[in-house]
Amino acid sequence: MDAVTAETPAAPDTLTVDLGTETGPFHGGASGTLYGLYGDGVPSRTLVEGMYPRTVTTKAQDGIQHPGGDALEILPPFVAAGGQDVYVYLPDFYRGFPYEWPGADGEERLAGFLEIVRRQVEHVLTLGPDRSHVVYVPFNEPEGNMFGEGEWSHDGVSWRTDPRHYFAAWKKTYHLIKGLDPDARIAGPNTCILYPEVRGFLEFAKEHDVLPDVITWHELSSPAEVRTNVAKYRDMERGLGIGPLPVNLNEYAHNYHVSVPGQMVQWISAIEESKVDADLAYWNIAGNLNDSAVEANKANGQWWLFNAYGRLTGNTVRVVAPYPNVQYTLQGVASLDTAKRQARVLFGGAAGTADVVFEGVDPDVFGTTVHLRLHEIPWTGQVGASAQPLRLRDEELPVVDGRVTLPVSDLDAMSAYQAVLSPGGNGAASLPPAIRWRRTYEAEDATYTGTGHSKNGPEGSPSDVDRFATSGGYHVGGLRTGSDGVLAFDVEVPHDGTYDASVFANSYNQAELVREFGPTNVFLRVDGETPRELRLPLGYKWAVWGHTDTRVELTAGRHRITLAAQDPDLGVTKGDAVVDKLDLALRDDDGTDLYEAEYASLGGGAVVSHAHRGASGPGAAVLPRGGTVTFWVHAADDGEASVTVDVLGPGEGLLAVNGEDVGRVERGAVPLFLAGGVNKLTVTGTSELLVVDRLRVGPSRDLLPSTTHPAEEGALTGTAKVTGYAYATGGKAVDGIGGGPDNALTLTVTADRTGRHALTVRYANGEQAPATHYNPDPVCRHADICVNGAAPRRVLFPTTFHFNNFWNLSVPVTLEQGTNTVTFTADELPDFGGASRNQYGQRSAYAPVVDQVSVTPLF
Repeated sequence: MDAVTAETPAAPDTLTVDLGTETGPFHGGASGTLYGLYGDGVPSRTLVEGMYPRTVTTKAQDGIQHPGGDALEILPPFVAAGGQDVYVYLPDFYRGFPYEWPGADGEERLAGFLEIVRRQVEHVLTLGPDRSHVVYVPFNEPEGNMFGEGEWSHDGVSWRTDPRHYFAAWKKTYHLIKGLDPDARIAGPNTCILYPEVRGFLEFAKEHDVLPDVITWHELSSPAEVRTNVAKYRDMERGLGIGPLPVNLNEYAHNYHVSVPGQMVQWISAIEESKVDADLAYWNIAGNLNDSAVEANKANGQWWLFNAYGRLTGNTVRVVAPYPNVQYTLQGVASLDTAKRQARVLFGGAAGTADVVFEGVDPDVFGTTVHLRLHEIPWTGQVGASAQPLRLRDEELPVVDGRVTLPVSDLDAMSAYQAVLSPGGNGAASLPPAIRWRRTYEAEDATYTGTGHSKNGPEGSPSDVDRFATSGGYHVGGLRTGSDGVLAFDVEVPHDGTYDASVFANSYNQAELVREFGPTNVFLRVDGETPRELRLPLGYKWAVWGHTDTRVELTAGRHRITLAAQDPDLGVTKGDAVVDKLDLALRDDDGTDLYEAEYASLGGGAVVSHAHRGASGPGAAVLPRGGTVTFWVHAADDGEASVTVDVLGPGEGLLAVNGEDVGRVERGAVPLFLAGGVNKLTVTGTSELLVVDRLRVGPSRDLLPSTTHPAEEGALTGTAKVTGYAYATGGKAVDGIGGGPDNALTLTVTADRTGRHALTVRYANGEQAPATHYNPDPVCRHADICVNGAAPRRVLFPTTFHFNNFWNLSVPVTLEQGTNTVTFTADELPDFGGASRNQYGQRSAYAPVVDQVSVTPLF
């Protein structure tokens, strides 16, 4: 019997989605961000809006804790992108952590701090209606900072031991803020965990009528503790006869978790179940939505997870995990929208196989057959861009006794998954998987020959959450300046074809061999042939992963793919890199991406209908006049795409791309300029009825004329000069722009017609300010761009991690037919009041290094 038992495979885990037990309206609070916004455009408004954050926590205006993130500068664009509240960390006006608040003693320090608070409130009062979105956070982790035991504390005694000074300071600060603005909202106590002493704080605050409007604390713990501590806090409220008050867990998750969809879905499920707001913790750099955004407008896997989460609608329903409330196991969150006749579940966190079982499947909503679409949201690294989620399955399943069972195999613990149920039986043709075949090959399992080899790790793990997530836990070094190393991956593929090859790698931008030259170059060959040079991704620390992509022709069978530091035909490596893994994938499509309207975001009275036979999927979006359907569309690079809005029957509508009005919805493909990364495409009905089936996005047909203008051919004034950069186009670019309007670059560009165009700037920005603690502090540069002498538009350019590393950023402008002038200048912005400037180099006076500018009609 033992032998028989040993051969019997273990039953798969079961994740049960109980559609018959609703748990309240969908809240969407888990997508908040701490220091995730640098300024308007970094990240882009499209990325911000598509992540659906309700809240952002950031520094006080003109604070010197970090570059960027000034509360009153990010507030208007955040609200315009759909955000609700900006939590202002008032102590982040200071540098250091613990905060270095000046003064000879506690009372002097507090008096100085209260003057800063006064100025902040006075600034907010100038904002008009936007001030209603501000929430003041007077103290941050007071037990380790201003009212702790350290050098910079009030009196060297923790408030948890003797709370008198903290309580008195809270009361003074509360009255100061409310005295200046009676409508102001205040949040606290903002402790690093929910200490038992928080009860005493609440007792004091109730007794003295200084209760916070929002209760905040940090959960740098686990999803299990989120559920436990929110319940514990609600018990405190009931016992004290207060509330219920809104809760914001305004720092949550660890470094090992952020960027990893399979980790973050576990946190999301706990936060959504608790119906609170929460902001991702800030472990790394500002302005990238806590390792969700890449460059200014690209998304990694984590962003796509939050995009899927933010598009849940209706009511959440009960989800029973195989190991309830246990981290690093299969967990999920689900919703049911009976108006759409649609159920969605996000799940992940475990490898292997599982059954996702939907119970309580109402035949009045779904019928006797359901249409199921399953997507995977893979991990693509902290700085690795991701396309839209991968379609794994698209099929119809029977409903048996109110149940639908979805068996899932080959789960990846680093991925999250989304399953969508809709009514079936409407004749929709099932679509094949987006990927025909794929495999991962770990660098630590590859063969290394030559000098300099190192196997590095283990990196992040459940027992070491401060380190970065890494595929397989280990990575390999050795490909660097002076090396003769070769890393060889032995692969076997099932079909002849053109395979996508992604090298997950990293070069630390401040490492000695990298600081000199920028991106590390290596050389790839297949079976010793077809050499090519790859430039591996830069990052803000070691083991911060991105990927460099190429395509390789392979025949069915075995091959050896090598990465080398020397190539007899192409040269030698300059820099220093570590490699995590090699991914191979074979696609089986014509390069056209499909976006079903019934899964898109609806507004203005638009509804999902399942009554239209001939629809490509299980349904379609029916738009009344003014109704909208919005698609979040991926583009690998800036440039033209062929876009088709498939409609059923008559009806009229308008199309907009990233807020730019394109014109009427055409029957057939139209060429549109899409920004590299994520694009927001919205169809608005203009007739009594417009039925939208889907959106198709295909390759360019070269119908939008594009011209490119090297920066070195422009007119230069002042300190602007042509300088050699190895990775600039033609080896030259222009730097020295800025530090005043006299130091400028002016280009003459041509347009074949008057109208809106994309100005695509190829640029580099390696500026970085000295940091006070573990967060690297890269600085966004800006350019004041003036077209034909009109008022300049200020555009932020995020870090490229090195001045020899060039990225693209596209800016919409209006050009006249014929010749136009485009001028780049820059100067340092003063602080909010206009009378002072940042003394720590956190507001750059300079534009980025400009390589070239391309001009393309938007449509």
